[in-house]
Amino acid sequence: MAKFLVLGGAGYIGSHMVNYLQKNHHQVVVFDNLSTGFEGLVLTEQFRNIDILDSEALKTAFNDLGPFDCVIHFCAKSLVGESKTDPKIYYRNNVTGTLNLLDVMLQTGHDKIIFSSTAATFGVPESEEIDESHPTHPINPYGQSKLMVEKILSDYAEAYGMRSVCLRYFNAAGADPSGKIGELHDPETHLIPNILKSVLGQTEATLKVFGTDYPTPDGSCIRDYIHVNDLSSAHFKAFEYIEKHTGAYRYNLGIGNGFSVLDVIRTAEKVVGKPIPFDLAERRAGDPPKLIADSTRAQKELGWQPQFLELEEIIQTAWDFHKNR
Repeated sequence: MAKFLVLGGAGYIGSHMVNYLQKNHHQVVVFDNLSTGFEGLVLTEQFRNIDILDSEALKTAFNDLGPFDCVIHFCAKSLVGESKTDPKIYYRNNVTGTLNLLDVMLQTGHDKIIFSSTAATFGVPESEEIDESHPTHPINPYGQSKLMVEKILSDYAEAYGMRSVCLRYFNAAGADPSGKIGELHDPETHLIPNILKSVLGQTEATLKVFGTDYPTPDGSCIRDYIHVNDLSSAHFKAFEYIEKHTGAYRYNLGIGNGFSVLDVIRTAEKVVGKPIPFDLAERRAGDPPKLIADSTRAQKELGWQPQFLELEEIIQTAWDFHKNR
């Protein structure tokens, strides 16, 4: 049994990570400032309401509740559009906040961290599938901030011996099959929950498809959707890897298959059993037309294998969560 600190454990992916670790009999402590997370998604009694910009509070909590075998870091501002209109909060939270965390880790003798990164580090793809050697040219401050942290972690590995894995998610989706936890954001910007909320009448606005003139078969954006529980298992595999290997590592996480926005709507119609109306809208700033992962390296080096490979199955788990709330 290991002891993990999950920062951002009240959020969507963080809560599923906590759930995964607890199911596998590990001890979990959660730090979250609840700015975007929900206290109802905190699945452990070992919880501190802490902002990673507060270095002193971080250090006190590490001393009170540690030591930890590994830190898993999900705390981030993550709205692409907002990052373009208000970049300062993205650099402050995502970069300065992470520097605070790393400094506290060094001060308290912690040397293992799994970092929640993103496919937004790549920018506009130059190939059909994106592997780890693909050039990184982010087209928004959100992606820039994540790439900065990746580079910082490489420097910390070389200078201080800190072991790290950066996991570049493509599109996280779905919910735990138990239906007890799932995707909640306020405001909600992700496609699948917005589709399902429109079906349930939980939003007054009609579902919108942003952009129909992308260079894709149907004109809408294409994304690689990976189930949130598969992300959780990848984080644990990453921990097992840096238990045995020094250095800083980066891996792409997806299922290697892309679905357009209109594909997702059509699949959701099958899941919910009725048509889903939508309106067409202009492109959102900073959205690349197509993002598909090549996760070969993660599968080979970490021994990770995604279990949810069908879009309909992924959407079904999300639907089971939303309709039962």
